Amino acid sequence: MAKILFVMTGANGWTLADGTTHRTGFWAEEAVVPYQALKAAGHEVAVATPGGVVPTPDAGSLSAQFTGGEGGARQMADAVAAMSELRSPIALAEVSLDDYDAVFYPGGHGPMEDLAVDADSGRLLTAALASGKPLAVVCHGPAALLAAKGADGTSSFAGYRIAAFTNEEEVQGGLADKAKWLLEDRLRADGVMVDKAAPWTPHVVVDRNLITGQNPMSSAPLADELLKALS
Repeated sequence: MAKILFVMTGANGWTLADGTTHRTGFWAEEAVVPYQALKAAGHEVAVATPGGVVPTPDAGSLSAQFTGGEGGARQMADAVAAMSELRSPIALAEVSLDDYDAVFYPGGHGPMEDLAVDADSGRLLTAALASGKPLAVVCHGPAALLAAKGADGTSSFAGYRIAAFTNEEEVQGGLADKAKWLLEDRLRADGVMVDKAAPWTPHVVVDRNLITGQNPMSSAPLADELLKALS
């Protein structure tokens, strides 16, 4: 049995270019699907957030619109409620990578607000990458990569090929023109190679011990790759 650390946003809002706040948090599917796959395989999960804040699911990710109808919305809400680890997260500053066999970052717009600039998360990501342990990140979760810097100030992920939420998806989601910055642009500026598939299609990239997924639809195949890496 392995122990996997879920590093999750503690933000429940994303500050837009005009200073207003877009209510958000973590995207439920991106946490629930890997969680259920890992637990079904007999693995243990722990949750960490900046400051040990209890993470908030994005309301949109619990809506019928994004869960396949009212029945899906109820199932998703129940699945989030069943993740007991969400109610007692560890503070990121107190995390020791030695205690875990793998690290996973789900997305949602929340990481654009806090994990993108969180030094503790950045150090953890740099250490996880260097350790060779499986490191999985999905959708907007790669915003956290922006805080991971080497001793020379360059990105710890420069030269890595990844999947992440794309500019096209942000445009189609209706928030691109309101954002202070776009994830794909910032990752490319850091020397990270963003490998894109068609919007809203499952797409997972594996580069060394780094496993990344483009969007919520990539959650299940990403979980499959993480399980392979743990086997």
